[in-house]
Amino acid sequence: MNSRQRRGVILLLLSVVCAFAAFVGVLSVISDVDSKVGPEVTAYELKSDVPAYRALEAGQFRKVSLPKRWLPKTAVTNLDEVTGKIAVNPLREGSLLQSDMIADRPALKPGQQEIAIMIDAATGVAGKITPGATVNIYATFAATNGSGSGSASDGPGQPRSKVIVSNAKVIDVGKLTALQPKQGDAQSGGEAVPITFALETLDAQRVAYAESFASHVRLALVAPGSDTTIPPSQRDYTLNGDK
Repeated sequence: MNSRQRRGVILLLLSVVCAFAAFVGVLSVISDVDSKVGPEVTAYELKSDVPAYRALEAGQFRKVSLPKRWLPKTAVTNLDEVTGKIAVNPLREGSLLQSDMIADRPALKPGQQEIAIMIDAATGVAGKITPGATVNIYATFAATNGSGSGSASDGPGQPRSKVIVSNAKVIDVGKLTALQPKQGDAQSGGEAVPITFALETLDAQRVAYAESFASHVRLALVAPGSDTTIPPSQRDYTLNGDK
């Protein structure tokens, strides 16, 4: 084989190698494009803003399709996952729903029951009480004509404030609701929020009684980790007894 033939063979081999490299490159590009445009998987995004700690429902989301390659591992692909869940933080319209945005709704313990009452939005909630919070429930009672509500030292019929339930666990906070004014009251009924508690039977009865007969029912948020034991001497207050 002369030098001209050797050069021809070398060039032929180089051409084969270049062609193979180009073929591999084309396959790589095709694979990369395919991974960007497909296959697609189902995910969900918010139709509108959802406040923090609000219970989640399937109707709050719309279905979207995204390339599997770009879908976060935490993305929710089945709306059954939101059943019984609440939003951990405020969720914004258009946000992709992910598992780290939601948490389990606080559950009842054995022997507990749910009870919901309307709490004045201005004096009892102020947007700071959320599911999972611990609160003390206060009720104020107007003065009465009889002596049954007052002690010997306070005199008959003194207005009083009582701690109805201490360390009550909040399991749900509803939507702000406009109240109808009471009969004969020309002023607006104001706004209230339904608050659901997990309580033992006796405490649930106390709360129901306070909602029916107390002038006002208010909630006091208990700081996490603090000592919330209320001595019996501090659970019932009258102005005359404050010495």
